[in-house]
Amino acid sequence: MTDLAAAPPPPAPPPATGEALVAQGLRKTFHISRPPRDVLKDVSVSVRRGEFVAIMGPSGCGKSTLLHVLGGLEPPDAGSVRIEGADIYAMDDEALTAYRRDNMGFVFQLFNLLPTLTAAQNIALPLRLRRPAPPRQAIDDRVATLMDMLDLHGLQGHGPEEISGGEQQRVAIARALVAAPSVLFADEPTGNLDWSTSHEVMARLAMLSRDPEVGQTTVLVTHDARTAVYADRVLVMRDGEVVDEAGVERGADPAAPGDVRPLVERLTGLGL
Repeated sequence: MTDLAAAPPPPAPPPATGEALVAQGLRKTFHISRPPRDVLKDVSVSVRRGEFVAIMGPSGCGKSTLLHVLGGLEPPDAGSVRIEGADIYAMDDEALTAYRRDNMGFVFQLFNLLPTLTAAQNIALPLRLRRPAPPRQAIDDRVATLMDMLDLHGLQGHGPEEISGGEQQRVAIARALVAAPSVLFADEPTGNLDWSTSHEVMARLAMLSRDPEVGQTTVLVTHDARTAVYADRVLVMRDGEVVDEAGVERGADPAAPGDVRPLVERLTGLGL
């Protein structure tokens, strides 16, 4: 990876447990509902470094809320979240914003690319917003590395409206990865894509996790078993709780999905 020498110093060394993310006893209640609705009920999750974990379940089960809590976007009512050993909800708002910017990446269903910027400029934006920003050449090198890794070469000068939906999502993934986050969070990243393009995007995420030089830790939310089987492990939610966990048997090809049938059978047995 490119040396971002002028970037802020990294967080304190992580614990020797091999876990990138540890969440314990998460509770969240939405009081705007009448009566109030418990969205997360004492949820605990751990994710190892380099692991690709999918969270799935029916609409309204709390999976997106869990992702937002894990990613520091929405505080829980109770419980803790540690990213590389740092208790993110023990931080004040300013410190959490900086930690999230420098240590977490986010990819959503909507690509959220800035229409006035090129693909390369969109990818570079998180590094350019750092204070102090890394040297321009370091940023350019990092962007070029990611565009090559995600098969976006030749699109540097193209605006979002000039590239396909799959290419836009890959630009969004590159932007999420440009600061080398400890954890990449993805919320229904293929929801606006056809299945062929979805496979292309999911294959890229799977390869990033399994590339020994990258080993990207990834937490994905999806409602689709065909998407979940690109992960190493699937957590199944229902009514605000994790009700099952399933490993995914995958072949030698790092970009290929696992067999969806065992997962579908397991979901059917849970009544989902």
